[in-house]
Amino acid sequence: MMELMTRFERSAPQGSALPVLLTPAFAGETLLEAQPRLAAQIDAHLKQTGGVLLRGFSVPAVQDFRQFAAGFGHPLLNYEFASTPRSAVGSGVYTSTEYPAHQHIPLHNEQAYTREWPMKIWFHSVIAAASGGETPIADSRAIYRRMPEHIRARFAPGIRYVRNYGEFDLPWQQVFNTGNRAEVEAFCRRSRIEWEWKDDDGLRTTQLCQAIATHPHTGDTVWFNQGHLFHVSNLQPEVRESLEELCGVDNLPRNVFYADGGTIPDAVFDEVRAVLAAETVSFPWQNGDVLMLDNMLAAHARSPFKGPRKVVVAMAEPHGNLHLF
Repeated sequence: MMELMTRFERSAPQGSALPVLLTPAFAGETLLEAQPRLAAQIDAHLKQTGGVLLRGFSVPAVQDFRQFAAGFGHPLLNYEFASTPRSAVGSGVYTSTEYPAHQHIPLHNEQAYTREWPMKIWFHSVIAAASGGETPIADSRAIYRRMPEHIRARFAPGIRYVRNYGEFDLPWQQVFNTGNRAEVEAFCRRSRIEWEWKDDDGLRTTQLCQAIATHPHTGDTVWFNQGHLFHVSNLQPEVRESLEELCGVDNLPRNVFYADGGTIPDAVFDEVRAVLAAETVSFPWQNGDVLMLDNMLAAHARSPFKGPRKVVVAMAEPHGNLHLF
């Protein structure tokens, strides 16, 4: 049965239905037992709302979560061209981003900083934090609609991500899962990424990616990028000042520019972040929860937390736009 949203503890903007809450048909029902009866309902909710929270089901082990995620018709994906540290906990299942507990991870669509991404993403709360640790979400269609027109117009041609791998960011060997330069170049060539080998085994990549996208199944227009995460304004002021002094503006670990290479003012991302904040939906995790999102229709984040917390992630159904631009 589906619980009424009014009985679900969450904070959300007016009119938001994220996430649809599904609960067991009987006490002790396992998630795998429920999957056959819920699969069509989940698919319909994902297309309409973008996210489903499965709460109260028995999920005895991470392997059961993996089997559930793999049961939607697509092989689970490996985490490639990484932007954050994760650890594999099973075939196609990873830890959520391993940033320190006190750090907030802003709203984003998974791998929207690339031109290939998963359409489906699952989160499983194995251990809910004693305090905080929510995975806030937001409707990417509503974000696009709320975004100021001058920003939508300027971002329409795409945005350009620049990464300098090494001492102040993930090493390129970890990002590309190889220490072989030829394999890195082959990946970049296939993915339409420009690359430049630097001194001291360094690497710089530049890639023009979408900032706004069209969902391939629903036809919805969505805000779909990670510009606000990569832009230098995402750094703490003192960290930004230190990095600019140490590396120079051209060699910052990460930055993002307009499609034509122009600098994006900090004030633009102030407006972007305000829109994201206005569309945020948040709810406390419970042990055993599984959240399934359409990765283009719903963005996700992470709140700071205290105490032990374990959330694992799976992704599936690759999609991209390598033929564009």
